[in-house]
Amino acid sequence: MPELRKDPIIDRWVIISTERGKRPVFFIEETPPSKSTVCPLCPGNEGMTPPEVYAVRPPPGPNSTTSDWTLRVVPNKFPALRIEGDLDKEGRGLYDKMNGIGAHEVIVETPHHGETLWDLPVERIQDVFIAYRERTLDLSRDRRFKYIMVFKNHGSVAGASLDHSHSQLIALPIVPRRVVEEMNGGLTYYKFKDRCIFCDIITQEKEDSVRVVFENEQFIALSPYAARFPFETWILPKKHEAVFADHDRRDNYHSLAETASTILKKYFKVLNAPPYNYVIHTAPSGSGEIPHYHWHIELIPRLTKMAGFEWGTGFYINPTPPEEATVYLKETQL
Repeated sequence: MPELRKDPIIDRWVIISTERGKRPVFFIEETPPSKSTVCPLCPGNEGMTPPEVYAVRPPPGPNSTTSDWTLRVVPNKFPALRIEGDLDKEGRGLYDKMNGIGAHEVIVETPHHGETLWDLPVERIQDVFIAYRERTLDLSRDRRFKYIMVFKNHGSVAGASLDHSHSQLIALPIVPRRVVEEMNGGLTYYKFKDRCIFCDIITQEKEDSVRVVFENEQFIALSPYAARFPFETWILPKKHEAVFADHDRRDNYHSLAETASTILKKYFKVLNAPPYNYVIHTAPSGSGEIPHYHWHIELIPRLTKMAGFEWGTGFYINPTPPEEATVYLKETQL
C-alpha cells in the first residue's frame, strides 16, 4: 500500500509508492522501443490493461472487447495511489501520514501508435478534454478524494514511460500545495481589489498585446509575464470559471481543443517536436463559484533542466524572455 507522508517543515506531502518501483523503466534511462515491442495501449492489446472505465467508440460502448475505439481510459497498471481502502490518518510524534488512497488512470488519446495530440484534428482533442471532465466528475463523487489532477507527459525527457500518446489523471485525498498557493494568492488579491487576479491578467495582456499567443471567442493562450521555462504557455477561459469540469456545456471544450491544438502545432514547428508537459490547474470539483480563482492549463516544453540552483532556491532561470517566445509562436504560420 502506498503512503502519503507530510514534511513537517514546509507542510508538503510526498507519495511513497514502492509499487511503482516495480516498473521495468524505473531508475533506468529509457531507450527507444524496438519494433518488436508489444505496446499495451495499441488496439488488439486491450487485455494487457485493466478493464476500461470510459471509451469513445461505436456501440456497445465502454467495457466492450472490440478494438474500434478512438479513445480509452483505463486504470494505471502501476498506480501511484490505490483506490482500495481507507485513509487511516496517523500521527507518529511530529510526523503525519495516511494511506496512499486515490485513483490513477491513463487516458489513451489515440489508437494509432506514433500519433500524438499535434497530429489530431480538433474534434479528437475535444474528445480528450471531455474524457477528462467525465472521469473527474465520476471520481469526485468519492468523498475520500479532495482533488483530481490531470496532466500529460510527452516524451521520455518529460517523464513518459510509454511511447504511445496518453495523459493521466490522479485523484488525491488532499489538495496539492501548488494549487492551494495559487488559490490563496488569488484570495489575497480579491480581498484587496474585489476582482479575480486571473481575469485582470487576461484584461491587461489583451491591452498590452505583447504576450498573447492565440485567442478565440472562449479562450486565450499567453506567455506568462514571469515564465519559469522557455516557451511556457498558459491557456485560460476568458469567462471567469473556477472549476475545469464546470466549463460551458454549449462550447463543450471545442474552443479549448482548438486553442491547445494551435499551441501544440506551433511547438512542433518552432521547437522541433519537443518533449513537453501540461497540467490542468483547477479548483476542486464541487467548489461552486469561487470568485478569486480561475482554472487554466500550463504547458511547458522541456527545453531546459532544473539544476542545483533551482532546487536550492526555488528560483527559475529562463533564458528566453516570454515576449520573444510570443513573437516566435505568434508569427509561426500553421
